[in-house]
Amino acid sequence: MNERLVVQSILFVCTGNVFRSMAAEYALRTHLGQQSPYRVQSAGIDAKSKTIHPIISNRLIRNGINPSAHIPRLLTKNLVKKNDLIIAMGLGHREFIQERFGLKVPLFNQVSLGQETPILDLHEAIPDWERDIDEARAYVESVIDHICEAIPELVTRLPHIPGTKAS
Repeated sequence: MNERLVVQSILFVCTGNVFRSMAAEYALRTHLGQQSPYRVQSAGIDAKSKTIHPIISNRLIRNGINPSAHIPRLLTKNLVKKNDLIIAMGLGHREFIQERFGLKVPLFNQVSLGQETPILDLHEAIPDWERDIDEARAYVESVIDHICEAIPELVTRLPHIPGTKAS
């Protein structure tokens, strides 16, 4: 029997769960509204107790998204089991999930824009980001804007995206 899994829960995954996956979670929650049939979460493969940097929270607020309730969460087997669709923000996250949990998961840009491209973390995009804080700020803000702008397309594609549960 080859039944298609109907997606009811979505988990975005990045590294620390204070930037990319968190932004995707809250952008999607905001877009869907409180009456959404979807459960949306995020987690990090190396999440620690951190606060959201003001540049990130301010940019989200500017986009009409309130991340103040966010608490970083570590990706666990239990979280993986509880979610129908897991979306990786970067290539390393996708590889981690495949190695650790045996699941092939799509990238954010793949499900939202049909592009097999990762959303790079600040240190990946600008290795010496501390030398130019203005450039670093501009990059972080552009990532937040990109995620927010891609969410409506992700929602349009959501009914056609297969879930990622292990068979």
